[in-house]
Amino acid sequence: MDSSTAKGPLGAKGRSHGDGGGWSRPGSGRIRVLLVDDHSVLRQALRLLLDAHQEVEVVGDVSNGREAVEEAEKLHPDVVLMDMVMQGLNGLEATRQIRKRLPKTRVLMLTGYMEDDQIVGALRAGASGYVVKKSDITELLLGIQAVYRGNTYFSSAISDSVSISELMWQAQKSEGKAGYELLTSREREVLQLIAEGHSNQRIAEDLFISVKTVEAHKAHIMSKLHAQNRTDLIRYAIRKGIVNLEAAPDMGSDNSREAV
Repeated sequence: MDSSTAKGPLGAKGRSHGDGGGWSRPGSGRIRVLLVDDHSVLRQALRLLLDAHQEVEVVGDVSNGREAVEEAEKLHPDVVLMDMVMQGLNGLEATRQIRKRLPKTRVLMLTGYMEDDQIVGALRAGASGYVVKKSDITELLLGIQAVYRGNTYFSSAISDSVSISELMWQAQKSEGKAGYELLTSREREVLQLIAEGHSNQRIAEDLFISVKTVEAHKAHIMSKLHAQNRTDLIRYAIRKGIVNLEAAPDMGSDNSREAV
């Protein structure tokens, strides 16, 4: 697949894979964007920055993955600008659900995480691009345009340090998948809620399932991840970027030491 390097007036440089092309959107409309981030100040700042550009229309902004899925189904945005780590439902699982329900909607990850396995995970979930939060607005706009046109896009912080072709190959191959990749969509949701410290009863209420079903999901998760107890699951979720340290419960507490 052909690739081109795009530079903006502020010196932004990113790697776009596909047919390239100009900035303008096909037709007369603007690119409709849904913002998803758990920091309200960042969402407000992004909305102001993007609304200042006539090529983009911000149609909504939400604070977590579950709201993102709901709003995407209502608004049918062209592009979802997706954070990675959020409480309740993380960006990877929200991306997976949006792409399944709305195949024409593109997802562009906007996150501070730059580890290879997280980039590969985003691509496997259905994301079309990956921009790090230290990028400038010019690079973000280029990313939105690229994924809207059906291309993939990686910000320069990534494309300058790793092989994009290798990352895409890793994302596409099916053999060798293990751990998180083996979990079902529901098991991923349960894992995140466990890692955030919720009780079985609370998880059951949040997901509208029975406590017995939650316990069954936990057993399957532990088997697939080779975990011995709840603390193992919390550590795994932190390591994989499913939750951050602030969201995770105190692993030194009596409650977190209990076997699941």
